[in-house]
Amino acid sequence: MESITQNTLFYGDNLNILRDYIPDKSIDLIYLDPPFNSNRNYNVLFKDESGQDSEAQITAFEDTWHWNQAAEDTYSELIHNAPEQVSRMISALRDFIGANQMTAYLVMMTARLIELHSVLKNTGSLYLHCDPTASHYLKIVLDAIFGVQNFRNEIVWKRMNPSGFKGKTSIGKGHDIIFLYSKTENFIYNSIYLPYSDEYISQRFHHIEEETGRHFKDSFLGTATTAETIEKLKAENKIYYTKQGGMRLKIYIDEAPGIPIDDVWNDITPINSQAQERLGYPTQKPLALMERIIQASSNEGDWILDPFAGCGTTIAAAEKLNRKWIGIDITHLAISILKYRLRDMQQDVDAVKIGKNYQVIGEPKDLSGANRLAQDDRYQFQWWANGLVEAKPSGGQEGSRSGKKGADKGIDGIINFIDDDSGKAKRVIVQVKSGKAGAKDIRDLVGTLDREKASVGIFITLENPTKPMIQEAVSAGHYLSEGWNKQYPKIQILSIEQLLEGAKIDMPPVRATFKKARQEKKTGHETAPLFD
Repeated sequence: MESITQNTLFYGDNLNILRDYIPDKSIDLIYLDPPFNSNRNYNVLFKDESGQDSEAQITAFEDTWHWNQAAEDTYSELIHNAPEQVSRMISALRDFIGANQMTAYLVMMTARLIELHSVLKNTGSLYLHCDPTASHYLKIVLDAIFGVQNFRNEIVWKRMNPSGFKGKTSIGKGHDIIFLYSKTENFIYNSIYLPYSDEYISQRFHHIEEETGRHFKDSFLGTATTAETIEKLKAENKIYYTKQGGMRLKIYIDEAPGIPIDDVWNDITPINSQAQERLGYPTQKPLALMERIIQASSNEGDWILDPFAGCGTTIAAAEKLNRKWIGIDITHLAISILKYRLRDMQQDVDAVKIGKNYQVIGEPKDLSGANRLAQDDRYQFQWWANGLVEAKPSGGQEGSRSGKKGADKGIDGIINFIDDDSGKAKRVIVQVKSGKAGAKDIRDLVGTLDREKASVGIFITLENPTKPMIQEAVSAGHYLSEGWNKQYPKIQILSIEQLLEGAKIDMPPVRATFKKARQEKKTGHETAPLFD
């Protein structure tokens, strides 16, 4: 297996990608936030480009895991091929729980956690984020794969927005669980400290040095302090003399690292509706949470892997902190969001570019691949096509196989832009057609444009447009951008073939697609060489 030589986004089933692309002992830190098998409903099945059903992810809110042939086959593989302790563990869990949705979830997770253990370096660590619904079962799985001796922490992330509170009938649910396992006893860990609270400072660092105004606390010198050490401390002004004439050690607050974090994290708030970094992805985690994990268990230039990348908070944090990264997701929507998040988060617009700083593997690269994707799953095709023009999909939900319920009103994607000093957002409406299209479709788009009071309409078609379609588009006229003093075709037809060859929408250049990610400045220095 050849090594990966640059940051990479993978579209596809993470089980196959871990086996086929990621070398053993090549990753320094793994974070995964797999979909929880909780009372929320999730969609189960997706199709990859080959047309095979994939159970790599449970994501949008429609269905739950089921014990089916895929689960049965994976269970059989674990029984016959997994390490002995893992085989016994999963067999016992099936006997105890039964062949149901929870067991299917654990079987699929066990297969992936075995591969994640294999790709982790001996000095590496894995953080698994889950909720209390399945955490007790997942810990048994992790103990069997990583070894009980390599369990490091059960971190409680207090999300501070309790859900499920029913007054007299239940206690509010306000935390997630993050399990931390290392591969061996020799693992990377960098101590993380929290700033002192004002109350702590007033209680502990209540001394103020008259000469400098520095706050300090006094501490016991110790019984083994030598005369030479005392003289050195005096010269450094580190000795505090008590009223009784005793000597104590000065510890200045500006030299103290802070309070070491423990396994209860209640200082990082979740993504709420008003958060600046919010991208609209339902399971999005705060950037601060991922920064803490990455800083604690990796160093600059290390490789970070997120096999359930979602909207890419892990990847964004890794990029900001000068780590190398690999992200995997099974929906084209997530990959598109992640690509444009990387583009938008940097202060330097040239800082992160596909083909320059990272690659994408698994997306269609040619017309035959696009045709295959359209045949396999029209919603995945729709999201991928929207991504080609940097449009926010409006006809589906994150991770969903069946798309958004209800009528989409003829709108598959939207691009917002501002082209004058008023600051008012204007819209480009995108329609995607994977089957046969005709002039009527263009006339319908014109009607949608008028109804929605949008500025430009884009019709993306898998097949080349017919002459009547082109005539209808031309007859729609132009949109005049007063800010740019330029006219743009009101209806534009773009074939997939043209887009793959680099065609772009003709529209005002100042625009925002997905909600623009907050710009983040990179920290530290240049990254170390890629892993071998």
